[in-house]
Order: sequence, then structure tokens, then C-alpha cells
Amino acid sequence: MLRCVNRLLLGLAGAVLVCGGGAVLAAATGLSTPSWWPWYGPRDVLVSTADRARWRDESWWWPSVVAGLAVLVVLALWLLLAQLRRARLAEILVDSGDGAGARLRGRALEEVLERETESLEGVERARIRLTGRPRRPEGKVRLRLEPFASPDRTLTRLTSEAVVHARDSAGLASLPAEVRLRAAGHGARRVT
Repeated sequence: MLRCVNRLLLGLAGAVLVCGGGAVLAAATGLSTPSWWPWYGPRDVLVSTADRARWRDESWWWPSVVAGLAVLVVLALWLLLAQLRRARLAEILVDSGDGAGARLRGRALEEVLERETESLEGVERARIRLTGRPRRPEGKVRLRLEPFASPDRTLTRLTSEAVVHARDSAGLASLPAEVRLRAAGHGARRVT
């Protein structure tokens, strides 16, 4: 979703800047502009003195300006923090025993863990995302269980088999995981 918001905001900002720049350029070069055009010629200013002073005496003007700017600052900070926060762990640092270490792609470990989890009895689909820090990753696991699956048995096998295999293969001291279970929908059985 963040990628969609980024593209939308970038496209909107680009369109506003191109249209505004084109309007100013057209007026500054002396091109014939329509009567509704906000600028008329090279000597015209973007914001006149009368426009700048029009709202100063109104009691609602400055609080509105400050509130609008505060909202823009909060949105900009939110977007910046969302950029800095990674939803996925890009790589995991693995102790290779030689002191140098190795880097394992986070997505590779996620895929292997998903395949092993989906091979467990009763699991219809698994989605796994690694978050946290490169030396201390954490797993976010979403499982869709088949109608006949036992949640307790599936969770036990997940934590004792798939998560342990992933932890041991990556050489991690621990791999905590948050597991969310959901039952797959199925049609009602008909009795004849």
C-alpha cells in the first residue's frame, strides 16, 4: 500500500508542479493567454499586494493557516517514517563461524519456511513475513487451515518443526513467531 501512496503523491505533486510551471512560463513569455488565466504578462506578479493583505484582518485566517500547515507537517512526517520503516527484513546476518559472517536474503528464508509450513498436515496456505533486526529476526505467520485441521496440533508442529528448522539453518539463537490462524471456508455437507 505504501508503494501505491508513494506513486499517487509523486504523480499528484508532479502534475501540480508541471501545470503551475507551465502557466507561469506561458505568462512570462508573453504568449496569448485566455481571459480566465491568472497571469497576464511578463510584468505580472504571482501574488499581488492586495491578495497578500486580503485575509490578514480576518480572525479566522491565521489559525486556519497554522492548522493547515500543521496537518501538512504531520502528514509529511508520517510519510517519512513510513519510508524508513521496513515492512520486510531484507537480509539476515548469519554467523558462519569464520568471524566474517554471511548474509541471507530474508525473502529466501520466508519462501522456504512457507513451503515447509504448507507441507504440514492441515495447512491450506501459509504466508510468512520476517521483521525485526538482521541479527534478531521475528516471524509473522498467517495460516489458513483446512476444515479438518486441529489448530493445536498444527501450531505444535509449526513451532517444533518448521520454525526450528529455519532457526537452525540460519544459525539464529531464537526465532520468535507470531502466528495467526484462520479456518478455510467450506460448503455445508448435504444429507440425503
